[in-house]
Order: sequence, then C-alpha cells, then structure tokens
Amino acid sequence: QVQLVESGGGLVQAGGSLRLSCTASGSIFSINAVGWYRQAPGKQRELVAKITSGGVTNYADSVKGRFTITRENTKNTVWLQMNSLKPEDTAVYYCNADVKTSRWANYGNYWGQGTQVTVSS
Repeated sequence: QVQLVESGGGLVQAGGSLRLSCTASGSIFSINAVGWYRQAPGKQRELVAKITSGGVTNYADSVKGRFTITRENTKNTVWLQMNSLKPEDTAVYYCNADVKTSRWANYGNYWGQGTQVTVSS
C-alpha cells in the first residue's frame, strides 16, 4: 500500500508564495515520475508540473517562470514552490506518482488527497 500526503496549502494574497510538499510512504521500491495537478471548481483537473526520477521537469504554460518542482529521492518527497501567485491559481492541488512497490512489480499510479490553495486578489 502506498500513500501520498500533501501539505502546505493555504490562503495567500496575490503576489505571495506557497510551498507544497508531497511525501510518499508505505511499501515503496522506487518512484518514477511525480506530478502536481490542480482542479478549480467547475474545471477539469490539469497538470501543473511534473518531474521524472532523473530530475527532468515540465510545466504548464500558465505557471512557467513562477512555479518550481523539485524532488529529494532519499526522502520520497516532491515540492512545488509557487511564487507570484495569482487568483487564477486557486484550486485543490493534487500529487500524483508512479510507484513500484517491489523489484518485480509494475508501476502503479497513486493520488494524494489534495490540498487547497486559495489566492485572494
């Protein structure tokens, strides 16, 4: 069993910053790509940023230059540093990861429970 736990969300004024973290726990052999997604009310869930096990990153155009995704493999943790936040960044942010629970297992895809980010104007 694998759990992804997000933290770091909250209420911030426009222009402010937040740092989200996602920590994986449980039966973990290796973690491949990890992504941050967000879902605003009435909208589809969208990819915000993703990082491979080797540290290659990609970002949604709407957050490029403002958000940074990093990871520490020894801690099974991924962070999303969010700067220059805008009201349109308001959403529930979810962590998603491809995790292998043993050497012989296939990668399974897991989601966290989400953390609310609210940016006031």
